[in-house]
Amino acid sequence: MVRLEPGSTTSQVTIYMKTVLAVTFTLLASSTAFADGDAAAGKAKAATCIACHGADGKGIAPTYPNLAGQNAPYMVAQLQAFKSGERKGAQSAIMAPMAAGLSDQDMKDLSAFYSEMGK
Repeated sequence: MVRLEPGSTTSQVTIYMKTVLAVTFTLLASSTAFADGDAAAGKAKAATCIACHGADGKGIAPTYPNLAGQNAPYMVAQLQAFKSGERKGAQSAIMAPMAAGLSDQDMKDLSAFYSEMGK
């Protein structure tokens, strides 16, 4: 759990608040809004993703996150944040160009595909 202590810097507070907002958005998002993702279509679109996230949805290096079984609405939100430039740091230099060419439907399809892995 992330805790802010007295004397936390402005950037720590900003990061904390963005995290809280992202989690809140994900939890409040209606699951039906993401239900129209097609896992089979996502599998067909995942060729580029496999290079880093593996054919089994497990990152090929410690810096690449595992996508198998991940929450679909969370993945959609993250892809949208990469595409819009809202998400900074970490892997954004790699992921922003990857997400740039994805439509909202592509994001839903890919998220459906990876969320169903390992189930």
